[in-house]
Amino acid sequence: MPTGKAHSHRLCVGVVTGPQGVRGAVRIKSFTEVPEAVTAYGPVEDESGERRLELKACGTAKGVVIARIPGVESRDQAETLRGLRLYLPRSALPQTEPEEYYHADLIGLEAMLRDGTPVGRVRAIYNFGAGDTLELSRDSAPSVLVPFTREVVPIVAPAEGRLVVEPPSGLLDDSEP
Repeated sequence: MPTGKAHSHRLCVGVVTGPQGVRGAVRIKSFTEVPEAVTAYGPVEDESGERRLELKACGTAKGVVIARIPGVESRDQAETLRGLRLYLPRSALPQTEPEEYYHADLIGLEAMLRDGTPVGRVRAIYNFGAGDTLELSRDSAPSVLVPFTREVVPIVAPAEGRLVVEPPSGLLDDSEP
């Protein structure tokens, strides 16, 4: 069985970054492929799953989605939602295509070389503009960033809780430059 957060029944699809204007709209940093889709799959839940919020998209601005939430009518009310992580049940989201993954499917996977030598565990996924990069945490060495390309990560097996990396020469070298 996979370790970490792989195969979670809920996925974080965004976070409220603050209020927008004075009438209660909020700014949402979306984690969906198409940012506006954060409002398209039905009500979202807070981290505890106890609070459900219906988001109504109003537009976009500077990399965030602007949305209204019923019952949130003022800037002060919207401000109280800052930092609120928004979750959807996995079942509300589309199935992934082959070789397509939700980030949550990758977090926690064990990274190993082809011969089975452990390299670390996927801690985070980043995109700095040139494609996805995996951060691998390692027990006895500093974390390392690995390009998430078919060449460097030829095998991704979330059901087995692992992925295989073929790092470029020197990438896993722990000596100081």
